[in-house]
This record gives sequence, structure tokens and C-alpha cells, in this order.
Amino acid sequence: MKGSFAKRITLFVLTNLAVVAMLAIVGRIIGVENLMVRQGVNLNLPGLLIMAAVMGFGGSIISLLLSKPMAKWSTGAQVIQQPRSEAEQWLLETVRRLARDAGIGMPDVAIYDSPDMNAFATGANRNSALVAVSTGLLHGMRRDEVEAVLGHEVAHVANGDMVTLTLLQGVLNTFVIFLSRVVGFFVDRFLSRSEDGEESGGTGPAYFITSLVLQIVFGIGASIIVAWYSRRREFRADDGGAQLVDPSAMARALDRLRMQQGEPAMLPSNMQAFGIRGGGMMALFSSHPPLELRIQRLVDGSWKR
Repeated sequence: MKGSFAKRITLFVLTNLAVVAMLAIVGRIIGVENLMVRQGVNLNLPGLLIMAAVMGFGGSIISLLLSKPMAKWSTGAQVIQQPRSEAEQWLLETVRRLARDAGIGMPDVAIYDSPDMNAFATGANRNSALVAVSTGLLHGMRRDEVEAVLGHEVAHVANGDMVTLTLLQGVLNTFVIFLSRVVGFFVDRFLSRSEDGEESGGTGPAYFITSLVLQIVFGIGASIIVAWYSRRREFRADDGGAQLVDPSAMARALDRLRMQQGEPAMLPSNMQAFGIRGGGMMALFSSHPPLELRIQRLVDGSWKR
């Protein structure tokens, strides 16, 4: 569903950034970054790359491991331990059937209080994931439409989207950290030249200021790649969900969501191939393709190709 994967990615990225920042601060305090510079002049590229990989993948992996508790905490989702109503029993049985058909373990099933029609799935392990739906979804859609939404979320789990996102984010983190520090080193080295032309530095204020600014700039570029990946995975989750349930039910569910969010009925023809809405640079940061394009694929059967 639109907004569900977006919220998971936003939460994942923010947690990832916080962890990476924490690792950077710890590394600075204990002097790890200073070890990347030999005698204040020569940059230890292999050592820097290793440090960047440890920080980059460390941040993304920790974010993945925290994804379930963070998602439950941020939404207030309550896992169904014992069904208290026929609706909860139906929800559990439907997720169990879809998970079996998709070849994954039974996820935790949760409900969170929200008037918006939405759902999400997350977790580090495809056999121990979390699928949650909003009260607005349960009350605002027919059961075949809710089943279609659940099929979409189960497909996210079966496709391993969060794990793949973790690997992608780890690679991007690594290059963001590495490149920002390499450029920062040479900027600091240039600015700290002595009058006789000898070069020194590499760990001065210019290094840290430049590397910090560039980490933000490069991080923005990395977020564009993550958003592009998210749009591709959303199409794939639609395809997987369509294989698990009735594609027309999923199209109806997406159309209900489109009307709730007030999106137009048709994407301009010159933008359909890109799967993003016009809107300047901000379209590059969109985590979801337009709902009308997703609906069109389900209705005309192009998702099968």
C-alpha cells in the first residue's frame, strides 16, 4: 500500500542515519579516523574503506534488526496473541494462508489504530516478519480488498525487500562515508599547505567540516537511489500479491486508497514509463509509483509480462 513501504523506508533510513552518526562519533572519540591518515599526510585508503564498510553496513544491519520493534512502537501496533473477535480470527487465518502460499513462515499479525486505510510488513527474517493493518483499512474496505492488501504485504516479505534494502543501504552508506572523507582529506590538505609549499594536515577542521557537509550531500543522492529501488519493489509486490489473490480485488483496493488520498485518475502519458509523478526534483524522492499506474497494470494485465 502507498505510504506503508514509504513509512518503513523512512523509519529505516532515519534509524540507519542515527546509528551511522553514532558510530562516527564513537570512531572520532577513540581516534579511529586518525588511524586512516599516516603521519598526517598520506591517506590510508584500504583502512578508510574498511572503516566506511563497518560503519555503513553496521548502521543498516542494526536498523534492520530494530525494524520490527521500531515499527510497532511508532504505530502502536498490537500483535494479536489470541483473537478477540471474528474479524481478528479471519485476519489471522488469511495471513496464515497467504504466508503458506508464498512459502514463508507465519508472520506476527498486528492491528494499529488509524483512520487511514493502510498496512505494512517488516522484519529481518522472512520467516519471522510482522504484518500490520490499520483499523481504517479493516473498516473501510471489503474483505476481498483487505485480502489483496495482505497479499501485497506478504509479497514484500516473500521478496525479501527489507533485507535487500539493507544491503543496498549498506553499500550506499559505505561509498557516502568513504568518498566524503577522501574529498575532505584533500580539501584539508590543500588548505593547510605551509608557505614553503609543504603539505600537511588531513585531520584538521576543514577535513571534518567538508566530510560532514559532503556526507549530507552524498546522502541525499543515495536517498534518490533508495527511492528508485522502493518504486521498483512496490511494482514487484503488486505482482506477487496479484499471484496470491484476485488482481481485480487489489486494483479496487488501490482505487479506494487513490480516492482517499485524492489522486487523479490517470497519469500523464509522458510520465507513465517512469512511474513517478511530475513535480520537479521532489519526484525523484518518491518511494511509490503513482497509484493510477499501479491500478492500470493490474487492470490491463501488464503485470504478468
